[in-house]
Amino acid sequence: MARRRSKEKQPSKEEYQLKEQLKIEEGVFDTRTVLRIGKLFNKGVVASMEFIIARGKEADVYLADAGEKIDRDFVAMKIFRLENARFQNRMRYIEGDPRFGRVKGSIFAVVSEWCKKEYANLLVAESAGVHAPRPYAFSGNVLAMEFIGEGGKPSKTLREQVVKNPEKILDQILDDTRKLYKAELVHADLSEYNILMLGEVPYMIDFGQAVLIKHPEAARYLHRDVSNILHYFSKTYEIEKDPGDVLNSIIR
Repeated sequence: MARRRSKEKQPSKEEYQLKEQLKIEEGVFDTRTVLRIGKLFNKGVVASMEFIIARGKEADVYLADAGEKIDRDFVAMKIFRLENARFQNRMRYIEGDPRFGRVKGSIFAVVSEWCKKEYANLLVAESAGVHAPRPYAFSGNVLAMEFIGEGGKPSKTLREQVVKNPEKILDQILDDTRKLYKAELVHADLSEYNILMLGEVPYMIDFGQAVLIKHPEAARYLHRDVSNILHYFSKTYEIEKDPGDVLNSIIR
């Protein structure tokens, strides 16, 4: 008679879910990343992974079916790459932020802190009423957040889409920038590439580098954000606004 396997030998719920539900090609994720994704499975944030919807310099974003704890059909899973040395050059955004101490140790510690920072910044944006993805949960180098799109199809960036009412869109972006500043946060990397268009509503994304206004470089980052957006709308739609006037309207 076959010997019954002990409870300790049984695959864990985490391992089972990953093998049965995480339908991603073998070798895409390292062991630690797979375990972090598994924790979000177990928390009911994610039910299954679908496919990649965006590739970035520091992270990839996957479409996932929402778990039982999420009242939406889909979740966006942002997975930061652990082998990316670019994060070492991003430390100035963390070390100058009074919410975070100096990060020492492995690249995993640096990337995990960056993921935690983006989650915290998205919470601030949500509380301020800014159009941005709602953060659901994070684990290590994996961030689960609201999917911006329709029917599983991700929204295009502002750069990729011609908007019908550019003046209105620009005013919405500047208004959200103002709300962020009132909540003592500066995006610090705002451009036509980091805004998704859901219909005629612009959503800011990529909040990892966002800093509090107490950060020593916050004023310079805010000036850069405003300049980037005004330059794009001037070049693309011939809409002219004075950068000084816009900055004054944001910080007053």
